[in-house]
Amino acid sequence: MGFLSRLLNRPGAQADKTTGWFDRAADDMDAAAREFAHRDDRQLREAAGEIFTSGAEKDNLIRFCALAREVSDRALDERAYDTQLKGLIGLLQAHVVQMATGEGKTLVGALAAAGYALQGRRVHVVSVNDYLAVRDRTWMKPVFDLMGVSSASISAAMSDEERRAAYRAEVLYASVTEVGFDVLRDRFITDDAQVRVPERDVVIVDEADSVLIDEARVPLVLAGSASIEDADEKIAALVETLTPGLDYEISPDHRAVSLTDAGITRVEAELDVDLYGEDSSTLAAVNLALYAKTLVKRDVDYLVVDGRIKLISASRGRVAELQRWPDGLQAAVEAKEKVTTTESGEILDQMTVEELIHGYTTVCGMTGTALAVGDDLREFYDLEIVPVDTHLPVIRVDEPDRLYTYQESKERAIVEEVIDNHGKGRPVLIGTSSVAESESLAARLIDKGIDVSVLNAKDDSAEAEIIAAAGRPGAVTVSTQMAGRGTDIRLAGEDVAEAGGLLVIGAGRYLSSRLDDQLRGRAGRQGDPGTSVFFTSLEDELLTRVPEIQRFVSEGDETGRIESKRALQLVEHAQRIAEGQNTALHRDTWKFYELMAKQRELVLERRRQLRTEGDGVDELKDRLGEVARELAEHHPAELVDRTLVEVMLFHLDARWVDHLAFLNDLREGIHLRTFAREKPHEAFNTESIRVFSSFWADVIDDSAQTVEDAEFTDSGIDLASHGLKRPSSTWTYLTTESAFGSDIENIVKKIRR
Repeated sequence: MGFLSRLLNRPGAQADKTTGWFDRAADDMDAAAREFAHRDDRQLREAAGEIFTSGAEKDNLIRFCALAREVSDRALDERAYDTQLKGLIGLLQAHVVQMATGEGKTLVGALAAAGYALQGRRVHVVSVNDYLAVRDRTWMKPVFDLMGVSSASISAAMSDEERRAAYRAEVLYASVTEVGFDVLRDRFITDDAQVRVPERDVVIVDEADSVLIDEARVPLVLAGSASIEDADEKIAALVETLTPGLDYEISPDHRAVSLTDAGITRVEAELDVDLYGEDSSTLAAVNLALYAKTLVKRDVDYLVVDGRIKLISASRGRVAELQRWPDGLQAAVEAKEKVTTTESGEILDQMTVEELIHGYTTVCGMTGTALAVGDDLREFYDLEIVPVDTHLPVIRVDEPDRLYTYQESKERAIVEEVIDNHGKGRPVLIGTSSVAESESLAARLIDKGIDVSVLNAKDDSAEAEIIAAAGRPGAVTVSTQMAGRGTDIRLAGEDVAEAGGLLVIGAGRYLSSRLDDQLRGRAGRQGDPGTSVFFTSLEDELLTRVPEIQRFVSEGDETGRIESKRALQLVEHAQRIAEGQNTALHRDTWKFYELMAKQRELVLERRRQLRTEGDGVDELKDRLGEVARELAEHHPAELVDRTLVEVMLFHLDARWVDHLAFLNDLREGIHLRTFAREKPHEAFNTESIRVFSSFWADVIDDSAQTVEDAEFTDSGIDLASHGLKRPSSTWTYLTTESAFGSDIENIVKKIRR
């Protein structure tokens, strides 16, 4: 990067400080490499164990890079490039490394994990799904074995005992959600032997921008005591009859919907309610049903599979397993689709992905598109970026966008482009933003006699095979979001290269330029030829953020194409708006969750001290007074103390469940504090602190009441017989961020009328 970038300290501008010395150390690395090349496997393993025991940091890194190159060559027959070793150094110095698609990030991550483990650290390599975690650990196991580092992986299907064994390994591969769920499950342990996640020391995040930014505000939930969220079928039926423009309005950015005055009058008349008076709960139900009807789209936001709603991950284009909407929206969508309402359960504990990551001592990661979110990585994680050049020059041609008036003209143009290149024997990959669009384009191509492989949320069972075959001559592949697919597209033979390599077509810009770049990066890997081009239309969701662009509809030619430079500039502008909105939403969400995370940490520490040290038992005895003295006279001290700990643990956990419910309810309505000209975040924090201030006192009071009321036998207190039962079963799921969030101001506007 240039002098100005360094002067302004832009993301990645200081990378030279991290890896700038690498090229100058070539002679030292070559000398170390010659030394390791003459050692047998046992000697190499011994050398690995000694590298970080003494010496200066830079000298150790040079020797470890030389060792890593030798190990990868022997174990995998893949001799690490200089660029990969630069990435390795970046990870070992706790940065986010940017490496393009196909540059070997999986090997770099494994070598870094081994490097940390050889320093006595415990490492989690987290990815976006179980498949990648299990695959990458299996692939890299020979590297770990040769270095004498134990490794394991976990997946959703594993038992608790298998998980505990896996977490004892020096390097663990797992999806970020599985680790998060296990941390939540550990929340309610009563014995050290039950611990699944012993510590969170080092985390290496694969697809770092996706996990740390796109998934950051996703709450992971531990639930129990099943309940059913009911949606009013009468309200759902009424909302289906409402007329857009007359009864309700959708905001220009398509993020909010609200009743008009006419809609309010009609709903109040048909339901015989006062929406902005005593029937505010009905207002909430109507808004949920209206949101479900107008803004949550089938085959875009969710699928209906075997009578159940399956959410689609916006950042990965696949089914988001175990994920559901909050705030009753899940039930509203189920009512809209007339499927059975599912259990939600009582929330026992929850945490965001961001809170999970903050729990690690050292955070680093790797991705192909970090610089675009460099400021966000700094703000939310205090992470810097090390951009690494490609091993071979990128010769891919990125053509200018092609803008069309309507979706119909855009899809016709895409089909024509595919037919032209398919006839030349060139493979084509089409990236779409939704299941519906992928199916529409596939149907058009099939009508033209072209065989198409489709990869979307409805069926990703053959994902690896489809992607791997996408580089064959004349192959045509249509896929939703390519981020996190984890499989490279390799050109099948010289004929494909001579035809121009892989052609990547984007069927519209994504809401983030990073997702565009991830799609583009599928072409031109490792010096291959290739081309990328994006087709957009004025009807694309992204462009609804810039109403001004709609005036260019009259400038389309006979094919619907718009050549205006100003219109193309507005496409870029719309994307920047979307990215800015996402950052603002991330910041807004964290302001609410930050205090909750700190309170959760305080409660967990208090719980640990109570469970392991009995801290708090004496306070309860003081509160019990004469009752405590009577217990001491008639029962062994160890039994009394153990029983009091059990009672207090139950009430501490129950009190936290109640506090979480209070916080979630508080947040749902906190924006109404704008009436009193209060800032929602400040009002939320004030109320949260006020209620939390009595947390421990409430635990003591509830525990004292239980001991005073219960029968104390030679076995202590039977909590279950006194109605103090823990959930007979628990389960985990992900939720999405509140559907309404700051858009509640739309309701406030209506009330002010």
